[in-house]
Amino acid sequence: MIWTRFQRLALIAFITVEVLIFVGAVVRATGSGLGCPDWPFCYGCLVPPTNAADIDFDKIDLEKFRTKAARFGRDPASITPETLRAEFDPVATWIEYINRLTSLPVGLAMLLLFFASFGQIRLRRKRVFVASVAAFILVLVNAWLGARVVFSGLKPGIITLHMALAILLQCVLVYTAWRANDRPWRLVWKTGPVPVLRGLAWVLFSLIVIEGVMGSQVRELTDHLAHTHAGEPRSQWVVELEQSWVYLVHRSFSWLILGAGILFLHLSRRHLVRAAWLEWSIFGLIFSQMVLGIVLAHVGIVGIAQVLHIGLSSLLVSALYLWLLGASGKTAPAPGEMLPAR
Repeated sequence: MIWTRFQRLALIAFITVEVLIFVGAVVRATGSGLGCPDWPFCYGCLVPPTNAADIDFDKIDLEKFRTKAARFGRDPASITPETLRAEFDPVATWIEYINRLTSLPVGLAMLLLFFASFGQIRLRRKRVFVASVAAFILVLVNAWLGARVVFSGLKPGIITLHMALAILLQCVLVYTAWRANDRPWRLVWKTGPVPVLRGLAWVLFSLIVIEGVMGSQVRELTDHLAHTHAGEPRSQWVVELEQSWVYLVHRSFSWLILGAGILFLHLSRRHLVRAAWLEWSIFGLIFSQMVLGIVLAHVGIVGIAQVLHIGLSSLLVSALYLWLLGASGKTAPAPGEMLPAR
């Protein structure tokens, strides 16, 4: 398959979103979500300070800081310029600032994709145009939601929605890149499409999405327990986490997904001309997620493991969605016709 210029642009947009997801995972793992407590500025500056003495509190609306403090159960009256200077963390501030900078290539790529999509109408690819417009709207909504995350003081439900929309955006971009071609890429079947394998792939996709939502809820519960048991060893309060229904279901789902992944790879090798990089990548990502989940459950909230767990989950959803698109054809291509693209 020869890639069109529009497909390359969609791929670039996808990569910028994926980078942003990984950087956002770093923000979450390091607890830097409020490193820049105001938006769109950071401590009232376009470029954040590196020293608390450089903060000009005349440019900061302290009432917003106090409102956030109240959401965390803190006395708003305790928020003063002096306390904010004492609590200033330059590392957390710059991690969050870099996260915001990483969103700029996303906005630029999506804007270019949006304008370029009008040319797809002339090529009679209206679905590609609609998908591109949907992707552009998702970026705008998620940018607004990112501001809400800051203004809400990292309210758990908003964080989960913010991440969910980012993964939805990736799926829309995968479809855009796949469909913007006269001959979209297809799987190469030995004797024609196998409904059982396609059905299993849809079940696996649904399980992974549900697992991701529950994983975000487990992380939110972990943050809550760590906050309410501040100063206590993790071993003393982790029992409460392990007794929650969402944690138990999340843990059980991981084994179900692993089993489904093994069966998916087995059937792919059986019914496809050859199980290529995509099928092996999907299984590799499933196995990696299983290992990372065990590390987080039994070793602790290890920063690098948490970043990889979040970032690779978005790649897994995107890879499996691409496979489903490739399996959506009603007829199989001629033997060997699509092999070079795989």
